[in-house]
This record gives sequence, C-alpha cells and structure tokens, in this order.
Amino acid sequence: MAERDLFKEIISHCKEYGFIFPSSEIYDGLSAVYDYGQNGVELKNNIREYWWRSMTQLHENIVGIDAAIFMHPTTWKASGHVDAFNDPLIDNKDSKKRYRADTLIEDYVAKLESKIDKEVEKAKKKFGESFDESLYRTTNPRCVETQRKVDEVNARMKRALEQNDMAEMKQIIVDCEIVDPVSGTRNWTDVRQFNLMFATQLGAVSEEAGTIFLRPETAQGIFVNFLNVQKTGRMKIPFGIAQTGKAFRNEIVARQFIFRMREFEQMEMQFFIKPGTEEGWYQQWKETRMQWHKRLGFPETMYRFHDHLKLAHYAKAACDIEFQFPFGFKELEGIHSRGDFDLGNHEQYSGKKLQYFDPESGESYVPYVIETSIGLDRMFLAMISASYTVEKVPTSVEGEEATRVVLKIPALLAPVKVAVLPLVAKDGLPEKAKEIFNRMKFVCRCFYEEKDTIGRRYRRQDAIGTPYALTIDHQTLQDNTVTIRYRDTMKQERISVERVEAIVKEKLDWKNLLA
Repeated sequence: MAERDLFKEIISHCKEYGFIFPSSEIYDGLSAVYDYGQNGVELKNNIREYWWRSMTQLHENIVGIDAAIFMHPTTWKASGHVDAFNDPLIDNKDSKKRYRADTLIEDYVAKLESKIDKEVEKAKKKFGESFDESLYRTTNPRCVETQRKVDEVNARMKRALEQNDMAEMKQIIVDCEIVDPVSGTRNWTDVRQFNLMFATQLGAVSEEAGTIFLRPETAQGIFVNFLNVQKTGRMKIPFGIAQTGKAFRNEIVARQFIFRMREFEQMEMQFFIKPGTEEGWYQQWKETRMQWHKRLGFPETMYRFHDHLKLAHYAKAACDIEFQFPFGFKELEGIHSRGDFDLGNHEQYSGKKLQYFDPESGESYVPYVIETSIGLDRMFLAMISASYTVEKVPTSVEGEEATRVVLKIPALLAPVKVAVLPLVAKDGLPEKAKEIFNRMKFVCRCFYEEKDTIGRRYRRQDAIGTPYALTIDHQTLQDNTVTIRYRDTMKQERISVERVEAIVKEKLDWKNLLA
C-alpha cells in the first residue's frame, strides 16, 4: 500500500472505530483540533501511564508534579519564548498554501538522502556479501556528489537559522529549486517569522485585564517549582521532575492529522545535574529513552536518532528520536542538554535564588538540566501507525481468504483488554457471559457484546486492538470452560473459568512491559 494511502486508511480507521474525531464536527470542525473518542481516550491514558510509571516508579530520584496552565507572564520572557519562539514560514502565491521553510528544505534533503540509500541498495544486490557499504558511500561518485549537496544545504540552513537570516532561507529554497507540492510552482513569498504563543486576558474587566499566555510547553512549570520540589522532597542531585499536560501553540502550518496540532499534550521530564556532568547524563538519557520505545516491540528500524542542525536558544546539545510515520521519519521525542539557561534566567528575572546546596562539596550552584520531551499525541499516532495491520486470513470455505484489519497494540496498552462474547444470545449463554464479565471488569477494561455472528465480533475487536476474547458456548454450561482467542495469532484454547482471571492478570502485568 502506498504511504499516502496508508495514512488515509489510518485516519479513516481512527474515526470509524472511536479513536479520534474532528473537534466540533457538527459545526464543520476546527482546523488542527481533534477529540479523542471512547477507544482513543483509553489508549491515550494507557500510553501516558506507561510513560509515567517508567519515569516515576522505576526511578527513585524522579518525582512528578502537575503545574497550572496559566503562569505569570514574566515566565515566558525569562524562558525566551517571547523573543525566540518563532517558526520561519513561507507562502506559495499560486496554491495560497503556507509552509515552514525549514521543513521544505528538510524534505528536500531527505529526498537527496533517499537517492544515496537507493544507490547503496542496488550495489548491495550487485556485489552480495563482499559489499562494503561505508567504503561505497565514500567512494562512489554519485553518492559522494549527492552527499556533498546534502552537507552544503544543511550547513547553509544551519547558519541561516542561527543568524535569523530569513532572506538566506528563501534563497536556499530558490537555489534548490524546491517546488510547492500542491501547485508544482516556485512562486514563493519572502520567509517571515511568526511567534507561536496564544495570548489571552486575565481579569474580569477588560480594562483591568493583563495579557497572559497559554503555555506553549510544560517544562517551565517544572523549572519555577524546582526549589519547592527539592526542599519539600529532600531531593539530592541528580534528580528529576516529571509532568504531563496540555500545551498550546498557534501553529500556522498544522497538518498531518494529530502530528501537529494547536492543542496537544506533552510528557516531559527535567533532570537536574551537577555542572560538568552533562555529557554523560545526556548520552545516558538518549539510550534510556530509545530503549523505552523499543520495549513496545515494534521494528527497531522504525526508530533513529537525529541530531539538531540548529540548537534552540536554551540548548547545549539536542537530538530527536525520530519515528517512521506513514509520511516519513519525523520527530517523536526530543532529548536536550539545556545547561543552566532556564534556572539561571528565572533566577535573574525573579530575583530569587534558584540554587542547590551540595552537602558533600559544601558549594551552591545553579544545576544543569537534561530534558526528555515527548508528545503524547505523536506517541499515540506512532502506536496506531506501527500496529495497524491488514492481513489475509483463511475463511471457513476451503481455499478462500478474507482480509482483516487488526491493531497489534501491546496488550497492556490496548483500549479494551478482554472481550466477553456469548456464542449466541440465548440458551443461558448471555447470563453466564455476564457473570464472567462482572468478575473480569475488576481486573481490566472489558467489553461485552452479544449481537452479530462470532466471526464479525472477532473482527470488530481486532480492529480496536483487543488482545483477548473469551467465547462462552454451550460447553461452558457443561464443564465451566471457555475459549480464549489471541488477537495476533487468532489461535484459540480451552481454559476453565476459574483460570481466566489468573491468566489475564499474568499477561497484563506491568512488569512485562517495564522490566
């Protein structure tokens, strides 16, 4: 299936099966704003819990907070968001579409890199086991020339972004002959910077109201509470503070479903360390976070690190964990070495000391920070994208095949864990099924259904990712056994009703995912 068609299938599936709806749809919706449906909110909560447990339960030196969305406006001056939180945007005069200039250039570079990869793949097939990939990449004339273009464009963009040179950003687009994907033309406007923060008024009377901002990130709520948490929790460096919550950005170019939205949720952790130890902790958190993603069991080739060409105003080092979405590799999580920028600036703007007294060395210092920041909505999209599977399955008619759509979500994160299905809606089977359902609902999220054929009900549960289905049939009434069906393999086995609870508990133990 083509990448673009696959993405459309996923978006359609999310709506059809109660994962995500366009916000205010009866009023034709609101651009780049979405609602999570009955299955979507369960999956989202489960992903959040996986992150939260991994951060706070598995690390004795990381605690959580829940800071307010509204913050004193000076917070955003100190953090640099008022002056530096901008996107470089460009318009195509023919299509009237607006794009991030850096994204257009990054997509152009990705196409060049794809050319190199194709050359390498052809060479692999030609030379077989004797093929030396690293040598080929550095000696093949086509690869060398294409890589030279990549390095040149990246270097130019890095300088332009660091110097805030929007004229040079446009010139790169012109020199690379980048066309508008909609109109196919190169009729571009100048590149301009747009601040992404939403402003609102605080106060009952407009004349008395003060301008404040909806937070564009959750990190600043952690920084301003650094001393509160450190002192009340008697925390010793190194230690971390974790938080999940809503953030808001006035994305001018919001697209690709829930990948880039104006209202979204972040899962962030700020790890406070002694100055001079940042490099080691930065590398350690890169590896820790990558392993967190890989534990989900999706192919490792879907993940990669990408170092930032341009560092944010606060960063000493930064990289992204990128995920292979249906529309290409894009940022899923960021790991940043923030130095003492945040605490130092808040100390300066507030006039309050934000230092840590080290009892071992007897010195006080402003801690450095390593940040891990992941978008919960992007993680949701990555989960759906990686688990969405269309496969051929045998039918009851010999030699014939049918198609099933299944979400192979890790069992512990699935919206519904167990479906309880009486084979028919008569002969006492619904009553027995309800008895089992009422027992199992205290163990995990369950779903009961008796309408339609058992095969169609299995397909509906596959489509929302339910890992286990319990079928109650006439034999159940005789020997108190049920059939448990496994989503991924569709295999079935007969087990006693007394064993159901223990088996499900064992399969849904958090230790299976966290260990």
